Amino acid sequence: MEANNFFKKNKTLNYLDLGEVDYKLAWDFQEKIFANVIQTKIENRKVSDLELKPTLNYLIFCEHPAVYTLGKSGDEKNLLVNSDFLEQSKATFYKTNRGGDITFHGPGQLVGYPILDLDNFFTDIHKYLRLLEDVIIDTLKDYGLIGMRYIGYTGVWLDADIKGKERKICAMGVRCSRWVTMHGWALNANTNLSYFKNIIPCGINDKAVTSIENEIGKPVDMIELKKKVFMNFCRIFEIESLD
Repeated sequence: MEANNFFKKNKTLNYLDLGEVDYKLAWDFQEKIFANVIQTKIENRKVSDLELKPTLNYLIFCEHPAVYTLGKSGDEKNLLVNSDFLEQSKATFYKTNRGGDITFHGPGQLVGYPILDLDNFFTDIHKYLRLLEDVIIDTLKDYGLIGMRYIGYTGVWLDADIKGKERKICAMGVRCSRWVTMHGWALNANTNLSYFKNIIPCGINDKAVTSIENEIGKPVDMIELKKKVFMNFCRIFEIESLD
């Protein structure tokens, strides 16, 4: 049953800042919300238009303790260290259900997990990824950095048009089912980049990784960064109100 009333297009947003949180705890939290949104969609197919419930949208910000995560299409060989090394460096490793290959999360990195029902916005996963990139590209402008797309790759780069100088500053990997999204982006702000030496980031072995701090020569105020990313997200996705 297709619905045509205003519940079909709920463009309000629930915003949550979890602070620093274990990766698995944040993943489980996402999965719970994700499942609830999908269950609402399933139940809405069984009722009349007048009984429809709006599906909710969320934007979760957090930072993680040191962790390597591998996307469902990734190659575990891109993790260049063994479990003993991970334990010694106080890092963990998870195989996930997001897209993409391997990446690193750690303190000083702004991780964003949008859980959106794209039926409330548009049903185009490629457009969704491009808009996520736009959120980061527009944010980087406030730091005097020119973020770019790199043809053939997801995420945001610096100097993507200069061979040999390409540097990835924001990795992205998402999951989408029944047009509901989860997972998202990892923007390197004050990230310890040495951790990336232990992997082939995103499965790309001939490109560098960078951070805002590394590029501008000073630490980033994370509270200010969150505000900038949040405002750009709300503008680009045309969020109507916050819950």
